[in-house]
Amino acid sequence: MTEAPQKYVGGGVPRKEDPALVTGRANWTDNIKLPGMLHATLLRSPYAHARITSIDTSAAKEQPGVVAVYTGDDLAPEYDANPLANPAAVTGYNVSFEDRAKSGETATESSNGDAVDEKTRSFVAWIVSEDLKIPNHWPVARDEVNFAGDIVAVVVATDRYTAQDALEFIDVEYEPMDVVTDLEAAVADGSALVHEEFGTNEAYTWNLDTGDIDEAFANAAHTVKERYIQQRLIPNAIETRGIVANPDPMNGGFTLYTSTQVPHILKAVLSAYCGIPEQRLRIVAPDVGGGFGSKLNAYSEEVLGLVIARKLGVPIKWIEDRSENYLATIHGRGQVQDIEVAADAEGRIQGMRVKLLADLGAYLHLNTPGIPLLGAFMYPGVYTFPAYSFECTGVFTNKTPTDAYRGAGRPEAAYAVERIMDGLAREMGLDPAEVRRRNFYEPFDEPVDTPAGIQYDSGNYQDVLEKVIDLAKYDDLRAEQQRRREAGDPVQLGIGFSTYTEICGLAPSQVLSALGAGGAGWEMAKVQMLASGKVEVVTGTTPHGQGHVTSWSQIAADALGVTPEDVEVLHGDTAVAPYGRDTYGSRSLPVGGVAVHLAAQKVVDKAKKIAAHMLEAAEGDIEFEGGRFSVAGSPDQNVTMAKVAGAAYLADNLPEGMEPVLSEEFFFDPPNFTFPFGAHICVTEVDTETGFVKIRDYFGVDDCGPIINPTIVDGQLHGGIAQGVAQALYEEAVYDDEGNLTTGSMVDYLIPGAPELPNYTLERTVTPSPSNALGVKGVGEAGTIGAPPAVINSVVDALSPYGITHVDMPASPWKVWQAIQDSQGRDPGTRDADRSGRPAQGTGGQSAMEPGLGSPHDDQMNGGDRA
Repeated sequence: MTEAPQKYVGGGVPRKEDPALVTGRANWTDNIKLPGMLHATLLRSPYAHARITSIDTSAAKEQPGVVAVYTGDDLAPEYDANPLANPAAVTGYNVSFEDRAKSGETATESSNGDAVDEKTRSFVAWIVSEDLKIPNHWPVARDEVNFAGDIVAVVVATDRYTAQDALEFIDVEYEPMDVVTDLEAAVADGSALVHEEFGTNEAYTWNLDTGDIDEAFANAAHTVKERYIQQRLIPNAIETRGIVANPDPMNGGFTLYTSTQVPHILKAVLSAYCGIPEQRLRIVAPDVGGGFGSKLNAYSEEVLGLVIARKLGVPIKWIEDRSENYLATIHGRGQVQDIEVAADAEGRIQGMRVKLLADLGAYLHLNTPGIPLLGAFMYPGVYTFPAYSFECTGVFTNKTPTDAYRGAGRPEAAYAVERIMDGLAREMGLDPAEVRRRNFYEPFDEPVDTPAGIQYDSGNYQDVLEKVIDLAKYDDLRAEQQRRREAGDPVQLGIGFSTYTEICGLAPSQVLSALGAGGAGWEMAKVQMLASGKVEVVTGTTPHGQGHVTSWSQIAADALGVTPEDVEVLHGDTAVAPYGRDTYGSRSLPVGGVAVHLAAQKVVDKAKKIAAHMLEAAEGDIEFEGGRFSVAGSPDQNVTMAKVAGAAYLADNLPEGMEPVLSEEFFFDPPNFTFPFGAHICVTEVDTETGFVKIRDYFGVDDCGPIINPTIVDGQLHGGIAQGVAQALYEEAVYDDEGNLTTGSMVDYLIPGAPELPNYTLERTVTPSPSNALGVKGVGEAGTIGAPPAVINSVVDALSPYGITHVDMPASPWKVWQAIQDSQGRDPGTRDADRSGRPAQGTGGQSAMEPGLGSPHDDQMNGGDRA
């Protein structure tokens, strides 16, 4: 009898990636050393907004070891070397090459006398509207700098440190210009302008309306309106960005090694921008030490590496230091959110209005305009109601550009809707769990329409909420909270809810195209069985910590009847995997992993035909189980998958007309996104005498469909919750009025470590998605989405006896303490007043909104003793 197959999917298979990572054998970009390699460093503007009046590089060129120094004008002709006839058609992306002759500008001359056509050059790929304003973005600034960190010159030398030292010998004269840093001031009449040619700081306004929103509010029994701030965040991947550009003298092509999440997208964009034929450009992502969206871009430094390698004919290396990472790698979030809901007398929502101001920064990167609009479809959250209105205005500022950061629009949306659901509960005197129950969808396993005009795939929101309530022993927590309040305990207990869903599996090409994102959301996988019966999987997804090698091995092993150790997963090299759409938006498993499964099924289907031929049986009588083909009813008549693979390779006894070798590929373009969901409860202890917030317990029940590897899922949730807690309590990128990043190092920008984070108590439910053959949904961003509202709702709940209904993120001890002082009508500067921390009778109020409060300069962690 054939034994039942061992199922690897769903089991705790150890991560195959880890031995190299934990023993120092991984290959990071900075490990790459090539013969004749030179090193580049970059001079960055100290001004947020200024005209460049002169640059003198003569002294830098004379420094020992310096090979070349380039300004923006020096390099401008390089971007048009071998220009492509139609870059957008080649890339599949709307990379902007607008002819600036439309605005009356003509060709100019570079510093070496070459003619340079003035074109609007930008890396933007997501064209959200026809009237989107796209600023010119030269890799090296030519006339004007628009944020502190803009590149103004490049030094190339024999080693990194020589190049770094030579930067000090470049003399740049600037004429400072007015700086725009405040979002609301930026759109006011008479504001200074980031880009004068537009006559406004508004890049676009985008609307979405369904139902009769005016009627919903006119007939409402209850309305709640609140404003929230999504502070800027710095992604902080453990590995900073880096590139090695290597020219090939034989064919005139290039290999670019780069710490990126998106080698395939980057190849298309760089081919267009640099005028390098796509077939002569190879992108390799070696081991990549984290990304969180910050490496989902085409950056100026990657362009510069290629054009300088082409100009000098030698390999060029650039490695970002941490200060550059804070200044010049994208930031995340950065929004002002105005949200209001209308509800009937029972607390059932009838309508929701959302208005956003989104900080785009100085330039547009690949997805900058579209990131806030990912949230547009998720503000309704897990709640169903008839009317919805959304408006987003994208705003230019003299700050580092924003783009995707873990969750990308979804955490912002979940935060706003979950905070205002608590606001509705307060308005009506309901328990926050009850107001959520009254607005949930009924459980569903087929797509249902949402107020935002999309379809959720499947969901059971009641189940996750009730499970997390049981897990946390919610009634006991409320009883403890009441005892503390009655006793006047200075350390108050807070209990915060978050029930969320998110949009994952970013894929349906037609939908992405309709949104202006360029389409091409499919994913590719190739599965090939070698002559020995071992397996190679080629995937178009590019892992940077997610464990694709392990998970894809499990999927292929189960499909083919082999072990995960028999499977080699190849990725991250466009010469090995020429097709792919890469890794972001929790799309890897529900698109890329499903492609692996479907490609493997094609291999089995072909192998079954060969096995039937070998066993002299009808194909319909062949069964496949445990890596062995057998004849139904005659299990002794069997042949292993390995023998079939060998026969397919030898090709001397195949069915007539069949091609040799077991090698199949699949391009999967799903019919819909996927929508994981969950419910979280955060329990905090808030010291009302110091404002210090301690997370005592954190409970979560998440549903991402069937699990491939439980350990990897837990790791994703742990890391995601950590980043969500970080936004709620610690992290904030702060600029002064002159556009200087005042939190430009880890001394000032606070990142929580293990001592600041609680142990998580996590469970799961499983609601398969009907959108793909595995039923999987994605989990990489879930924790980052669910955590911030749970934490802040918990802090506000602890402070509710003081009449406090809001504290801005990050909820630092200073902000919390000041909110308490304000609520009692006390001068926050008078610390000798009543220090009991007990609520004053008859007082109310909210946290102060004054600028500068709660800056990460304040001690926030462990009562201020972490430093």
